[in-house]
Amino acid sequence: MTTRPHDTGQDTPGPGHPWGRPGPGRAGAGWPLLASMPATERRRLIALARPRTFDRGDIVCHEGDPADSMHLVADGHFAVRVSLSSGDTATVNHLGPGDYFGELALLRPDGRRTATVTALDPARTLVLTEVAFRRLCEEHPAVHRALAVLLADRVDRLSHDVLELLHVGLDRRVYRHVHDLALDYRDTATGAGDAGAGPVVVPLTQAQLADLTGGTRPSVNQALQRLVREGVVTLGRGRVEVHDLAALARRCGR
Repeated sequence: MTTRPHDTGQDTPGPGHPWGRPGPGRAGAGWPLLASMPATERRRLIALARPRTFDRGDIVCHEGDPADSMHLVADGHFAVRVSLSSGDTATVNHLGPGDYFGELALLRPDGRRTATVTALDPARTLVLTEVAFRRLCEEHPAVHRALAVLLADRVDRLSHDVLELLHVGLDRRVYRHVHDLALDYRDTATGAGDAGAGPVVVPLTQAQLADLTGGTRPSVNQALQRLVREGVVTLGRGRVEVHDLAALARRCGR
């Protein structure tokens, strides 16, 4: 994996949206954090944001780094990893277009990143500086409320994940994660939703799936091999190709 310095990349702002389009949804409304803002204010904020691009494997930030900005995900996907007391790391979240990260560090007294964020595929974000983030919260109190709701939703999802670890078998956890990731990648790919567009590629390694599901790489491989024998998926280097989403949904009880 490669690491990019904090403020490198394509970060020269221009008039309007830096990529010639507004990001998730119309005028950025697809970002839940900004949805409460008037469209004109969203466009102004997006125009002032700094665009960043990342290749697969690029590290956006390291856990413990000083923070000076937050990111709105426009394209691509990111893995969020945290350190364990054992010295190992674990993947605790997976982010895609419309998501955001980095806001917790701007709210913490120590101003430090709480996780390491890595690009899983070519990705683009819009960067809001700490000054812009605080101005956003001051000028639009609804953003504070939206942020509180979104943080509560994250806590709820983490609590659900903990319950799954305690009460759902590993095979079904693996199938559920692969299914949900496949839906995410299908919906953000070109020609999304076209049943005839071929397999959906989930560009995660089996080690990353093990992190997400609380298993080991060998046990995750065994679960995936059962799907391979049924023709539901095929495995490649650093990827899972899903050929039958409906069958996968049945296997994971969806």
